[in-house]
Parts: sequence; C-alpha cells; structure tokens
Amino acid sequence: MIQDPTLHIVHCIDTEGPLDESLEGTFERLRDIFGISLSATQENLNKLQNRQIDLGELESEVIKVISPKMLDYNNSWEKMCLMLEDALSLDFRNQMHDDQGRGWVYNWHILDHVGYQNNPRKKILGYGKIFRLYRDLLHKTNSCNDEINWHFHPLSFYREPLQCATSYINSYDVLIQILCRRIIDDKWFPAVNRPGFNSARPDSHAFLEQWIPYDYANQSYEESQNGQPDLADGRFGDWRRAPHSWAGYRPSHDDYQVQGQCRRWIFRCLNVGARIKSLSKIHVEQAFDEASQKGSAILAFTDHDYRDLRPDVDYVRELLSEVKCRYPKVSIRFSGAGEAARTHIQHITGITPKKLRLSVELTENKLEVRVLEGELFGPQPFLAIKSLDGQYFHDNLDLQEPKSAWSYVFDRQNIPIDQIMTIGVASASPSGESTVFIKQLSS
Repeated sequence: MIQDPTLHIVHCIDTEGPLDESLEGTFERLRDIFGISLSATQENLNKLQNRQIDLGELESEVIKVISPKMLDYNNSWEKMCLMLEDALSLDFRNQMHDDQGRGWVYNWHILDHVGYQNNPRKKILGYGKIFRLYRDLLHKTNSCNDEINWHFHPLSFYREPLQCATSYINSYDVLIQILCRRIIDDKWFPAVNRPGFNSARPDSHAFLEQWIPYDYANQSYEESQNGQPDLADGRFGDWRRAPHSWAGYRPSHDDYQVQGQCRRWIFRCLNVGARIKSLSKIHVEQAFDEASQKGSAILAFTDHDYRDLRPDVDYVRELLSEVKCRYPKVSIRFSGAGEAARTHIQHITGITPKKLRLSVELTENKLEVRVLEGELFGPQPFLAIKSLDGQYFHDNLDLQEPKSAWSYVFDRQNIPIDQIMTIGVASASPSGESTVFIKQLSS
C-alpha cells in the first residue's frame, strides 16, 4: 500500500496585468468568434446575456464569452490592487488549510507586453513592468510561499495585440529581449512555464526543451470543445492526444503531446473561470484517485489576474472539500508550481536533486563558465549581454566539456569587451531551481 500519498494543489495565474474592453470591442470579438453582427449597444448586450436574441442554438456558447463575470475586468492597476489586497491576505488564504496547516498559494506566471503596434486594451506596456509590480507587491504582503514564474505570448504577423499566435520563431527577437532583461535587470531566470494561449508547437517545444524544465501546459480534455469555433480543431491549445493523467510526463521530441525521452516535464493544467476546458469535480476525483494509487499527483488549474481570482479560489476549495472526505489517506498540499513538480518527481524517481552551482570567471576578454555542483537542465547556460549603449544581446557559448564547461570570447566578431556594461549567465537545474550570475563591467 502507498504510504502517505500527497496531492499537490497548484494554482497557476497567467499574470498579464489590467485589461480593458470597450463595448465595441466585445461585439467585435463576437463577430470574430461566431460571425454574429449586431450593433454594439448596451441593450443588445443585455439581450444576449438574457438569451433574448435568437442565435440559432448558439446562445449557450455565446454566454460563455459575454457573461457579466467574463466581462468584469480589472481594467486598471488600482482596481487590480483592490482585488489583490484581499486575495493575498491571510484571512482569505486561510479560509482553507492544507494538511500541513498551510494557506492558499498562488503561482504568478508573469508576462511582458512588448512589441505591439497599438494598445486598445490599455495594458501595461514595457519590459519588466508587470514583473516588478508583482515582485514588490508579493514582498510587501509577505507572500513568501507564492512563486513568480514564466508566461509568454507569441506575437502575430502584424504584432496586433488583439490577435493570438503560436510561433516563437516569429517572435524570437522579443522573446530573447525579455529573457536577457529578466536576467540582467532583475537577476531572475525561469524554471516553470505556462504557455501563452495554452499553445505549444514544434518551435516552442524545442525552445522550452533547452531552457525551462517544468511546463504546466497540458489541457487534455474528455469532451470536444468545438462549441467555440475560434478554438476548434486544435487551432490554439491543442492537447487532444495528450494524457489525462495528473502525474505529468516527459514529452517526445517530435510530438509534445505524447510521452517520450525529452528532459522537461509537462503537467496537466485545466481552466477555471474560462469558456473552455473547465476544471470540474470529476477532474478533482481523478487527481485524488491518482495520488492514492501512485503516492503523488499534481492538480493544477489556471486563470487570469485581469479577472477577480477569488471566486475561482472559492470554487476549487469547494470541490476539494466535497471530494477530500472520500480520500482520508490522501494529504493535500497547497504548493508552488516548481515546488510541487520538484517534490513529485523526486517521489517518482527516488532521486534527490543537487543544487546547481556555477563558476563564472572573466579573464581579459574571455568568459569561462563551469559547473561546480549539480547539473544544468539544458545543453548550455543562457548568456545575456548589455552594451554600454543600452542594447541587450544573447549568444551561444563555446562548448569545452559537454555538460560541464563553456567559454565565450568578446571581440570584433560579436562585441568587444570595452563596449559591455553587464554580463549575465543563468540556467535552471533539472529540479527547477534557477541560478543567475551577474558581472558588472561598467555603471
């Protein structure tokens, strides 16, 4: 019999800051999704919400998009802070404790809004802006068990902020800029991913396999989700072939949806407070059952900070209360996403991870990086460079010893050493802990 089984409860938040939508914008989305063309009036919106307009059996699907809850946005940082003041409080967190006496834990997967041509939804634009607002707020509220993690939205062809996209390659310049600045400006490097638009593709699969060990991405679902035509047939968030397990898996090199020999782990993570792939009681029962059978599982779910998080937390707490009484031997633990993955994988593999330690030395114009203890997650550390004129660059290191030693020469082939302000070297370990080294050459 499995001794002391544990179910980790992981609340992932796609942290994108305030979002606003005009009445015209709401009706524009209805046209894009369902082909419904109506005048953008409050009267028509009320009629749609009350099912008073014949839509040919589309009424239920339309409600999922325009219900009052879905349209109640945190449309300013001030409004968002009012919600967060309560959501981050001990009173709210401690309305339910886990079996170790711990209150609710959040995982903030933070996005940078950059590279857009315009800003109709009034988002907070700029590298690191949302990251620093949340970092400071979590410090101020002593939210020490919460984790800050990674979230990235690939940009569309024309870099329109209202369009979705899946290509990391088309967005590579922005992606690299964000990572370089997180390393150099904020001394931070990601270890846990939540995919933008819930989407993976071969290019993002390959990128994550180099750098980020944990991916809360799998939205496999038991039922077809074709009622929302803009998301049908795997256009965004395609996880139709992925396992329904709450234990995670290592993906195949050629198909991120099936088990294989890749390094990183993908975990199932369904939605709450969204129009598709919603977490339900049956999923919670599955997770408890899997934890009971295997000794460990991770029940993960996601929502957005631009809507009120508190009803989603209350909903999941209610599900947990309903199901937990049938599994008295399964302990629940409110966990950080990295913490949960690390503990869960150690249970599965029996391997205790070693902390990663790097040696980084600069002699004249040559950088040398060596692993002193533990191991990297990927094939090389991430090199970030800031020039004296304020530009950020990334480049490959030269491999000297596989998995152990690398070097980089600064000269006219890339950037001379006397033109550099800051060098950053960073990596995650296989256990999801990040190491960042900063070398300041000039102020």
